[in-house]
Amino acid sequence: MDLWTTSLLKKGRPLLPLLILSASIGLAGCKDAGSTNSLSTTTANMGDRKAVSFWVATDLHYLDKGLQDGGQAFQTYVNGGDGKLLPYIDEITEAFVYDINQQKPNFIILSGDITNNGERSSHEELTKKLHRIEKAGTAVYVIPGNHDLFNPWARAFKDDKQIVVDSITDKEFATMYGQYGYDEALFRDKETLSYVVRAAPGLWLLMIDSSQYSNNRKFGFPQTDGRVAPSTLKWIDESVKSAAKEHASIITVLHHNLLDHTSMSISGFKLNNSQETMMNFRKNGLNLALSGHIHMQDIRLDPDPNNKSADSILSPVYDIATSAFAVNPHQYGAMSFDPNTRSVNYKSVPVNVEGWAKANKISDPNLTSFKAYAEKSFAKGSYTKAYNSLKESDFTEEQKVSMAEAMSALNVRYFAGTAGSRVADLMDMPGFKLWNEVTDGFIPGYIQTMIAPKEPDNVALEVVLTKR
Repeated sequence: MDLWTTSLLKKGRPLLPLLILSASIGLAGCKDAGSTNSLSTTTANMGDRKAVSFWVATDLHYLDKGLQDGGQAFQTYVNGGDGKLLPYIDEITEAFVYDINQQKPNFIILSGDITNNGERSSHEELTKKLHRIEKAGTAVYVIPGNHDLFNPWARAFKDDKQIVVDSITDKEFATMYGQYGYDEALFRDKETLSYVVRAAPGLWLLMIDSSQYSNNRKFGFPQTDGRVAPSTLKWIDESVKSAAKEHASIITVLHHNLLDHTSMSISGFKLNNSQETMMNFRKNGLNLALSGHIHMQDIRLDPDPNNKSADSILSPVYDIATSAFAVNPHQYGAMSFDPNTRSVNYKSVPVNVEGWAKANKISDPNLTSFKAYAEKSFAKGSYTKAYNSLKESDFTEEQKVSMAEAMSALNVRYFAGTAGSRVADLMDMPGFKLWNEVTDGFIPGYIQTMIAPKEPDNVALEVVLTKR
């Protein structure tokens, strides 16, 4: 869920108007060797010490195509949402499968909110796609997000009605996605859906379940904020000790953010116990986290290099928030790990929907020209929100249009992770300058967040993992 939508919800504006109704070692992991629940204390055979490639995607918000008919209820839901391109989410996901099968990364990571609202059939259909990915030779590792379990918002859409459908439990998740991490876990946390997996020679993934879902059905809505449970922090300590016996490097993966990815004071994105978790990470030499949840592309470092008063003695920890796969520009993080240098590279890459459409002889112009279509659709939604926020203002109609256009263009770049380095042309727009005259409401602060220059780069990073 993005910052803008969250701000509307906190003001009491409903996002969903109808919701109140009704382990052997291999380059691609341990997939060929069966699962293991114990770990030898001897140093693992590093095998061929070549670099491995892997991808991370988050917030797929996959919706089973059979749950919507494109009718009034579905269109109302999409138009009132936060920019997810749900009418084409099945096709976008198919394009992702196509990209994986073409480029064959060693493994992929899906870091939560893999379904729209935890619909059972969405989970079932998604696992079929993941099975095809693994069958073609790429391993898959999954953790849940705040949308995926015990979700009272699970809905189908038919004509002008939303229809309540089944969601799944945490135990069902571990069973349904057993082939995608849980069955081959070296260790599993007893209290949550967290687990550790040996993804490649010299590389372990610490897959942390940061979502809080046990009260969802009692509350009647999914709890969106996250935390790392105290028992899980202790479990992390033990897992890291075991990794040290193999001299393995570790990448941590979680749905919620370890660090603030915005200067705005909006809760629910960063872990509720982020300071405690950060202390644990530093103690254990965990210096790279992969997260999602906030929907835009952003890379942060603690201590903050932009804060000259920050404590320079602290060891640096990175949190890469990959933008939501379901939201423009529909990208993922293409990564690599070199076991010889422990170096990890990250770069955001858009899914190649046009290539998939061409390969499958699809004629839908929205798919054959997907990049332009997706950006236009997202920009239109941003324009509408900005324009509506100005309805009661004293600006002229021409000024409102100009301001909404500037805001829309900026928001497109912000979600792609490029606003911090490429906004000079937008700041010269008459409509952009008019926003300086607005002193109240959400958008002025949001604009300042978007245009703030920062380091490191939001779309690319190279970091060396801690030696063990």
